[in-house]
Amino acid sequence: MAITVDPRHNHLLAALPDAEWQRWLPQLQWIELPLGKVLHESGAQQSHVHFPTTAIVSLLYVMENGASAEIAVVGNEGLVGIALFMGSESTPNRAVVQSAGQGFMLGAQVIKDEFTRAPVLHLLLRYTQALITQMAQTAVCNRHHSLDQQLCRWLLLSLDRLQCNELVMTQELIANMLGVRRESVTESARKLQKLGLIRYSRGRITVLDRPALEKRSCECYAVVKKEYDRLLPAGLPPGPPNFRR
Repeated sequence: MAITVDPRHNHLLAALPDAEWQRWLPQLQWIELPLGKVLHESGAQQSHVHFPTTAIVSLLYVMENGASAEIAVVGNEGLVGIALFMGSESTPNRAVVQSAGQGFMLGAQVIKDEFTRAPVLHLLLRYTQALITQMAQTAVCNRHHSLDQQLCRWLLLSLDRLQCNELVMTQELIANMLGVRRESVTESARKLQKLGLIRYSRGRITVLDRPALEKRSCECYAVVKKEYDRLLPAGLPPGPPNFRR
């Protein structure tokens, strides 16, 4: 896999004011994010925040019996580790890579020091508001909508955080994210494939008809996307930074 050498493929890093960008750049560390890598466990102290560029990270709530369900996804639009600047160094959630890729990380003390600076504070708080909206809408969706609709929402949110229309994902992992049985995911995926919306083969899901997938999804996807679009900048600034790993 080619190394992403531009941290500003992460939209939050791309939106930093120039003064903050120049301070952060020497301290950003490139990191490979393989499938299944745990970035932090529930209740554990967080040493870094992570800014995915080509990876997707799932935030999971883990119950006492070991069962888990996804409450949010983070990709190139944001960061993993908001607890560090929200008054805590740990969180009750587990963060695990659900789609392999790359990203950058920044030390905990660095982000806490920078959060006292107004431009960064406003940017990170807007991202936190968007992430909380996603968490709340996920809870509503899991309670009130069908598994078919939940799967469509999950696929769309994941694709928004990638630069392609293909996901490398097993049905078992999807079931773990949605908190359902693997057989139920298999049945829903077959329906979508029969309708020509996706192609699923050997752990790879390719979206063939995104507009149709959006129509089949519930309103939860549109609510979350609208909030991210409203609160956060999109796209990359012109020209690459002078960054070396």
